[in-house]
Amino acid sequence: MTRTLLIVTLVAFGALSAAALAQHGYFGIFALHFQTFGGMQVLADLVIALVLVMAWMWHDARATGRNVWPWLVVTLALGSFGPLLYLLTRPSSPGRA
Repeated sequence: MTRTLLIVTLVAFGALSAAALAQHGYFGIFALHFQTFGGMQVLADLVIALVLVMAWMWHDARATGRNVWPWLVVTLALGSFGPLLYLLTRPSSPGRA
């Protein structure tokens, strides 16, 4: 995964998130997911995916000597911004682009 792709994803997701926050507010974004079973399924899927990503971040941070707690807190508060920022600030290793 290239740094450029991560930056483009972060900027695009940030713009979408800003628009959603402006229209619905922080808690309003979540409230919409509880109105239908389809919305609840999407929210449950996101929670499952982020828990799996947080488990990976935990193991990766221990392997690379990083403090994982800031990234877990950001993920719990802001969702996918946590893993995206974690990957952007992850030190490069040999053979990794």
